[in-house]
Amino acid sequence: MVSEILKPQKSGWIFLFTLIFSLLADIALLVYSIILTDDGYMGAVWGIFASIFLLIIIIILLCGFFIVEPNEAVVLLLFGKYKGTEKNSGFKWANPFYTKKKISLRSRNFNSDKLKVNDKKGNPIEISAVVVWKVRNTAQAVFDVENYAEYVHVQSESAVRHLATSYPYDSSEGEEVSLRSSLDEVSEALAKEIQERVKAAGVNVEEARINHLAYAPEIAQAMLQRQQAEAIIAARQKIVEGAVSMVEMALDKLKEQGVVELDEERKAVMVSNLMVVLCSDKATQPIINTGTLY
Repeated sequence: MVSEILKPQKSGWIFLFTLIFSLLADIALLVYSIILTDDGYMGAVWGIFASIFLLIIIIILLCGFFIVEPNEAVVLLLFGKYKGTEKNSGFKWANPFYTKKKISLRSRNFNSDKLKVNDKKGNPIEISAVVVWKVRNTAQAVFDVENYAEYVHVQSESAVRHLATSYPYDSSEGEEVSLRSSLDEVSEALAKEIQERVKAAGVNVEEARINHLAYAPEIAQAMLQRQQAEAIIAARQKIVEGAVSMVEMALDKLKEQGVVELDEERKAVMVSNLMVVLCSDKATQPIINTGTLY
């Protein structure tokens, strides 16, 4: 693991003005030497050679200028050896023999491909996630992995696959955490797992969330019927609980207010009729008894 070395470079503006002045002076020296040579002063030949040599040096030094944009870093290498990273934005100058590799420090995001995997219960599902990340350690991103962006993509998809097999699609039979009903908890677990997998690339995962979740097409219809059946059962349970409470309240009110005295048989008939009315999924048709209770 390569440790990042912050190495601020010199301002490019000072070197720019210095080199411009040196270039003008060198051109003046070259012209003056040529004039002296034309006048027959052969010692000026050395001045021509010196001005040409200085011109080559100035051209080489001009190659040291580079620009660092906001949220950008430049990794500096000298003949294959890591020398440091410049993260301060602006117009900079460094050793012209440095190899400069620019790396963006901005937040990036991508949508993973829709993956077909089996959940914890073995049901085939389709899942994908959106991952937000950025480079934290430039040295690790450049030297510890071949291609840090591709590395993040591959490891993120691997983490999504592993996550899908760790949780059921939907909560049932005492399951408290599921992919569909516990998105916040699942997303937090996904972000932690991706971070653990990509730390070798010097990358920081800011957020990871599931953006697509569905049963695979071959079982989608069957699972939809199952969900509908579970919903109907749950609704019926609520209806029955409410109906029993209402019947109990009706019997208590009748007894308390002395409206009518009912024996156990008549209570059973009344309970049966009220349960039918309250629990029926269709409107009931009342039958009015115009005779006596007996």
